Amino acid sequence: MLELFKALGLGLVVLLPLANPLTTVALFLGLSGHMSSAERNRTALMTSINVVVIMLVAWYAGQLVMDTFGISIPGLRIAGGLIVAFIGFRMLFPPAKGHEAPEVQSKTEEIVKEPDTNIAFVPLAMPSTAGPGTIAMIISSASTLRHSDAFPAWIIAVAPPLLFVIVGIILWGSLRSSGAVMRVVGKGGIEAISRLMGFLLVCMGVQFIINGVLEIVTSYHGG
Repeated sequence: MLELFKALGLGLVVLLPLANPLTTVALFLGLSGHMSSAERNRTALMTSINVVVIMLVAWYAGQLVMDTFGISIPGLRIAGGLIVAFIGFRMLFPPAKGHEAPEVQSKTEEIVKEPDTNIAFVPLAMPSTAGPGTIAMIISSASTLRHSDAFPAWIIAVAPPLLFVIVGIILWGSLRSSGAVMRVVGKGGIEAISRLMGFLLVCMGVQFIINGVLEIVTSYHGG
């Protein structure tokens, strides 16, 4: 059991900085300003479940999926970077509100009936929490540990699912507490956080792309 706790502790130390729940909380605050408390709680739960599922798939089938479709780690980073940068631009430069246009006023009922965009999977679960860096780390760790004697076989079988569930619980708790933060900062504060997070997401997306390109260049010269 001591070795299991040691493995879980080591996994949390490696995984939490990559998953970075606090960044997801800030993004959640920026995107959920229009939601009711019940909708925010439901989104928080679904986001946490999605993160656990993504991590489990990355651990058990990530390398197989990437090999099947011919996707490389640099390709994963660049694709994730493009998604993050696109979301960041949308937050940094939100579309102009057209509530005064007659076309919008004439279709108010249709707009009200339209379901809100589900943000639990994209961008909160992926790429904000289980982003390219997290997925790449999980896939590379899976291939390394399965051929390693660092831990007994039963720990390698049991620890990863437990670790992913713990990360999901930490994320769920962080997102659930965001309502208190929202009440403190107010609507103006939420808009400011949204713009700031948009800028940071653009920077993160560009950095993901740079890292992917550098990996390609390094592997090309190394090969």
